[in-house]
Amino acid sequence: MTAEPTRLVVIGAGPGATGLLERLVANAPELLGAQPVRVTLVDPHPPGAGRVWRADQSPLLLMNSMAEDVTMFPDETVLVEGPLAAGPALHEWAGETGAPDVEGRSFVSRQVQSGYLSWVFDRVRAGAPPNVTIDVVADRAVRVVDGPDRRQLIHLAGTTEPLEADVVVLALGHLDAEPTGEAARLSAYAQANGLTYVPPAYTADLDLAALRPQQDVLVRGLGLAFVDLVVLLTEGRGGRYLDDGTYLPSGREPRLHVGSGRGVPYHAKTGYRLAGKPAPLPRFFGPEQIDALSGPLEFRRDVWPLIAKEIGWGYYHELFTAHPERTTLPWAEFAAAYAEVPWYGTARVDLVASAVPAEEDRLDLDRLDRPLAEARFADDDAVQDALRAYVQADVARRNDQAYSADLGAFLALLSVYAQLPRLVGSGRLSGRSQVEELDGWWHGFFSFLASGPPAFRLEQLVALSRAGIVHFLGPDVRIDGVDGRFRACSSAAPPVVEADALVEARLPRPSVSATADELLRDLMASGQGVEETVDAVPTGRLRTSGEHRIVNRNGEEHPRRFAIGWYTSSRGAAAFARPRTNAAPFRMADRAARAVLSALVAGVGSATP
Repeated sequence: MTAEPTRLVVIGAGPGATGLLERLVANAPELLGAQPVRVTLVDPHPPGAGRVWRADQSPLLLMNSMAEDVTMFPDETVLVEGPLAAGPALHEWAGETGAPDVEGRSFVSRQVQSGYLSWVFDRVRAGAPPNVTIDVVADRAVRVVDGPDRRQLIHLAGTTEPLEADVVVLALGHLDAEPTGEAARLSAYAQANGLTYVPPAYTADLDLAALRPQQDVLVRGLGLAFVDLVVLLTEGRGGRYLDDGTYLPSGREPRLHVGSGRGVPYHAKTGYRLAGKPAPLPRFFGPEQIDALSGPLEFRRDVWPLIAKEIGWGYYHELFTAHPERTTLPWAEFAAAYAEVPWYGTARVDLVASAVPAEEDRLDLDRLDRPLAEARFADDDAVQDALRAYVQADVARRNDQAYSADLGAFLALLSVYAQLPRLVGSGRLSGRSQVEELDGWWHGFFSFLASGPPAFRLEQLVALSRAGIVHFLGPDVRIDGVDGRFRACSSAAPPVVEADALVEARLPRPSVSATADELLRDLMASGQGVEETVDAVPTGRLRTSGEHRIVNRNGEEHPRRFAIGWYTSSRGAAAFARPRTNAAPFRMADRAARAVLSALVAGVGSATP
C-alpha cells in the first residue's frame, strides 16, 4: 500500500522560496529517505520570479548587479550541512540558453533576470527525487489556521476550499506596509489639501499617472528606488539620451526636486576587477572575533570598530599589493602593523599617513558615509554644481582601475554582511542598537556603498540635472506641509522648494504591525504571530526562532509553521548572491530547509490531499 504523502505548502514563489526549494530538493534524499512529500507553492505571481522580478514590468528597469555576480546555486565556498548542487550564474545561463546581449559584466534587464529565475525554478522542480512532487497554485493566501490533528489550513483569496498541509512556510518576500508615523501624517495632509503623496513602495508597482508633465515633484530618497523612479518618469515617458551625453526631453516629464539625508545618490558599481589577488577574508570580523564579543553590545561602540578594520583590510590589501608604487611600505610590514593597532585612535591614523602618501588613497569611512556633512552652499547654483561634480567624480573613480582598492573594500563589506547573522543570532546586541544602528544606520551605509546602480545611470542623472529635469536639494532635507503645499529645505543650502506632489523613493521598512499583507495581519491579530522585540524594543519584524519557526504571543514556537525573509527575525535580505562568497542566503536557506524537512518527517499524521 502506497503511503499517503505528507504535504508542505510554501506561501510565496519568488526567489526566496525558490532558493528554499533548491535546498529542500538537495537535502530530501538524506532527511526524507523514501517518504513521499507533496510541495505546493502559493503565489499569484509567476514561480521563480515572483512579484519583484516578474517579466511584465518595464524593460527599462535593470538589475543593479552585474550578471556574473548573480547566482541561485550554492558553490563549493558555501558552508552548509546539505549537499551542494552546482548550477550556472546568470551570465553562464544566458550563454547556455542563448539569451541575447548578456555578458559577465553587463547589467541586464529585470525581464532577463525573470527568465533566469523561472528557469532555475523549473530546473529545481525537474530535479526533485521521485518521492517529492512540486506544484504551484496561482492564488493569494489570506489566512492560516490549525485544523484537525494540527494540520494547517491555508485559506486562499480565490477559492472557498482551503489547502491542507502538515507544514507551512511563509516566504513572502518584500512586503507593502500601511503608512505610519510621518508617512501617515503626510498622507493625511495630502488628502486634506488635494495633494499627491506617494508613500514608500516598490517603484515598479506605483501608479505614476498622477505626476503630471512639467509638474514640480518633491522626491525624498536617492537610492535604488529613486533610480527606478527617474527611469520611469524620463525614458519611460519618451525622453532619450543623445550620443553626446545630453538628455532630450519629451515634454512629458515632471520636474523632480530630489534630496535625502546624505544628499547624494548611492555610489556607482565599479567597472573593473581586482588588479591584485583577493584579500584573505574574514580577518578581523569572523566567527572567532564575533564569538569573543561579550554582551550586552552596542553596534557602533563594540562591533563597528571590527567591521571598519575589516573593510580597511580589504581596501589596503588591494592598494598595497596591486598599486605598491603609491605606498611606502611592503604589504607584509604594513599588514603586521595594521593588525596590532585599534581602529580608533591616532596609531592607525599615523600608520596609514606614513605608509600611504596621497590623501585620496587613504580610506575615510566617515567621509564616505556623510560626504556633505560639513558642506555649506551659498546659493542654488552652488548646490547643483557641487552635486554634479560629486557624481561625476564618483563615476570616474568607479571606472578607473587605479582605484581598485575601492573594490577591495566592497568585497570586505560582502564578507562582513555574510558574518552578521552570527552576531544577530547571538542575541547580544541591545534592542536600541539593533533597531537604530544595525537595522538602521548599518543597512543604509552598506546599501549606500555596495548596492548602487550601474555607473551610466549616474551619468544619466547628471544629464537630467543639466536638462532641468532633476534639481538637487542638498543634504539633511526636511519636508513638511505648509500653507496647503509640501515644502522642502536643506540645512546646508538656501533654496526652499514648494510642490503639490511628494514621492517617498524607498521601500517601506519591515513592520508586521502595519503590514498590508492580509495573511500576516491575521497572524498578528490572532496572536499566532508576534512582533520581535529586543530588550522590549520592537524591531518591526515577525518573531521567528533560530530554526525559522514562527513564535506566537505566548513565546511558543509553532512546530509546523516557518517563515523566512527580510521581514523575519532572520533578516535574510537577499535571495540570490555573488558566487564564491559563502553567501548568507544559501546558509540560511539550507538551515531552514533542513528544519522544515525534519518537521515533515517528525509530523504525526498526514494531511489528506
